[in-house]
Amino acid sequence: QVQLVESGGGLVQAGGSLRLSCVASGRTFSLYSMGWFRQAPGKEREFVACIAGNGGWINYADSVKGRFTISRDSAKKTVDLQMNSLKPEDTAVYYCAQGPHYGSKRRSDYGYWGQGTQVTVSS
Repeated sequence: QVQLVESGGGLVQAGGSLRLSCVASGRTFSLYSMGWFRQAPGKEREFVACIAGNGGWINYADSVKGRFTISRDSAKKTVDLQMNSLKPEDTAVYYCAQGPHYGSKRRSDYGYWGQGTQVTVSS
């Protein structure tokens, strides 16, 4: 049984930073890509960032490029999302997900999801 647990959300002012973390359990971590998605009220869940199982391929949504950084630690079975220069439009529930080894931006490719952590950016 795969379990993903996010932490690190909170309230921050525009221009500030937050670091989200997700710890995984249940199967060999390094075999699977990890992704971050977010969902704002009234909107579809959207892709934020992903990293392949071996860490060799990373992709970001255009809206976060240059501000967010995804990283993974196979020994700790964690994937982090460092978020800098936060904007009010980054406000959403952020979800960690586990997907295919090669990495994907498609929500439908991810079979396991965490419960989400709220990020609120005030103006």
